[in-house]
Amino acid sequence: MYDYVIVGAGSAGCVLAGRLSENPSVDVLLLEAGPPDTADEIRIPAALNLLWQTSYDWGYRTVPQDRADGQVVYWPRGRVIGGSSSINAMIYIRGNKLDYNTWRDEYGCDGWGYNDLLPYFIRAERNSRGASAYHGASGPLSVVDAPYKSAAPAAFVESAVNAGAAANPDFNGAEQDGVGFYQVTQSGGRRCSAADAYLHPVRDRPNLTVQTDALVTSVVIDNGRATGVRYLHRGAEHVVRAGAEVILAGGAVNSPQLLMLSGIGPADHLREHGIPVIADSPGVGANLSDHPVVAALWSTPRVRSLAELAGPLNLLRWQLTHGGPMTTNIAQSGGFARTDPGLPAPDIQWHVLPVPFRDGGLADPTDRGMSILVTLVDVRSRGRITLRSADPRHKPLIDPAYLADRADLGALVAAIGMARQIAAARPLRKMTGSELEPGPDLRGDAELREFVRRAVTTIYHPVGTCAMTGRAQLDAGRVAGVVDTELRVRGVEGLRVVDASVMPTVPRGNTNAPVIALAERAADLISGRAPLAAIEPSDLALAGAG
Repeated sequence: MYDYVIVGAGSAGCVLAGRLSENPSVDVLLLEAGPPDTADEIRIPAALNLLWQTSYDWGYRTVPQDRADGQVVYWPRGRVIGGSSSINAMIYIRGNKLDYNTWRDEYGCDGWGYNDLLPYFIRAERNSRGASAYHGASGPLSVVDAPYKSAAPAAFVESAVNAGAAANPDFNGAEQDGVGFYQVTQSGGRRCSAADAYLHPVRDRPNLTVQTDALVTSVVIDNGRATGVRYLHRGAEHVVRAGAEVILAGGAVNSPQLLMLSGIGPADHLREHGIPVIADSPGVGANLSDHPVVAALWSTPRVRSLAELAGPLNLLRWQLTHGGPMTTNIAQSGGFARTDPGLPAPDIQWHVLPVPFRDGGLADPTDRGMSILVTLVDVRSRGRITLRSADPRHKPLIDPAYLADRADLGALVAAIGMARQIAAARPLRKMTGSELEPGPDLRGDAELREFVRRAVTTIYHPVGTCAMTGRAQLDAGRVAGVVDTELRVRGVEGLRVVDASVMPTVPRGNTNAPVIALAERAADLISGRAPLAAIEPSDLALAGAG
C-alpha cells in the first residue's frame, strides 16, 4: 500500500515523484512502462533521434490524415524514465502569456493564468543567466544558452533581422516575438531531463519507489473511487493499492487510453470494446491538438554539415570534455512570428536546423543543407484518441486531424513565404544554394497548399485529450472537460491526471517547460499546500529597479 501511485515517469511524473516525496510521512510509487534512462544516447544532446523507433520510444503513428494527402505521421514519445524529456530537442520555451490567460478566461481554469503559472516556471528553473523578474536561478531544471552554434542557424537570425524581424534574446521574457538562439535544458554539455532534475537526486529517499518495465493496464475503481492500479511486469499481473490518490501522468496519448481502458470515457465507444462504463466522460480522448510543421530546405554546399562533424573525433571530444558539436540540440535557433500583424500573439514558430529535415526527422541527414521548420503554434484543428481494442498492449488510434481547419493550411502557406523572404536576405542568401523544398517551381498558393498537404508532419507537441475546464464552462456545454481545475477526474474520486493532456489548448511553443510548471503547481494542490502567489513580472522589474 502506497499513499500515491503515479503512472508514468515522464516530465510530469518525475516532478510529482520528487515533490510529493519531500514529505517523509507519505509513500510514493512511480510506475514506468519503459526501461531506466541508462543509454549513452540520452546524455549526448546531438544523439536525440538515435533512440527513436527503439525500446525507448512508444513509436506511435497516426491514422491516415484525410486532409494531409493520406499521410501516416510518426510520433516519437519517450517510453523511458524521463519520458519525452529524455529524447526531445531540449528547447526551453514556456509559451505565450495569451495561452494561459485563455485557459483562465475562456475555459474557466481559475488559477492557471500566466501570472499564476509564472512562479512555478521560476521555481522549476535554474537559469545560467541568473535570477530576474522572469527567471529563476535555484530550481532543479538546468536551463542554459545554446552551447554550440552552427553557421546556418546563426545566419538565419541575422537574415531574419535584416528582413525585418526583431532580435529577441529571451523568448520567455516580456515579449515572445522575434528571432534568436534557443535556451536548452542541459547541464555541463549533457541533457538535463526531468528525471535528471527531479528524480535521480532523490532516488535514495526511503519513501519513494520507482518501478520500470511496468505497463499499467487499468485503474482499480471501487465504489466510485480509484484505489489502485493493475500493471504487467515481466509477463505477470500485479495490483498495487493507493491510500490517497492515483495520478495519471502518461501524456496526451497514454492517459486517455488508460482512462478508457478503466471504464472512464465516451460510453458508446467503451461499450463497442466491451468495457463496462464507470463514468460516461465524452471528453476523454477528444480535443487533441498538436503543432503541425512543414520543412523548408536549402542546400548549403560550402558549409560542413552537422553529420560531417558528428564523427569519432567529436564524439571523443564530447566524452572527454562534454563540449563541441555533440552538445547541439540540432534545432539551435528560431523564433516567433505572425502571419497577420493583427493577430494577438504569434501563430508561427521557426525551428532552424543545420541539417535537412526529412521523413519527420527519421532520414539520416547526410547531405549539406539546412532546414527552416515552419511550425504552426496557433492551431484550430482538433482530433481524437480512441481505443484500437480493449487490450492495453495495443496502441490506440491517433487522429490529430491535421489541416482539418482550413485556417491552419492558410497560415502554413503564408509562413512558407515568410521563410523564403528570410532565406533571400543576407547572409543566408550567400550561404545557401538551391531551394530543395518546396522547390523554386512551386510559387502559387494552390501549389503550396498541395505541398503542405504532402509534407506536413509534427513537431511532437500533442495535448488536450483530458482537458481541464471550469464548472461553468462544463455546465454550458462549451467543452467536455475531463478534469476540474485541480486536475481531479470528474466522476471518480481519488483520481487525477497531471500531464499535457489536461491543457485545454496547446501553448505557443515547445511543451516540455509548460508540463513541468503544470506539474509543479499540481504537486502543491495534491499536497494541500497553498499555491504560490501570482506574480506580475512588471512589478518585480520595478522593484528591482528601485
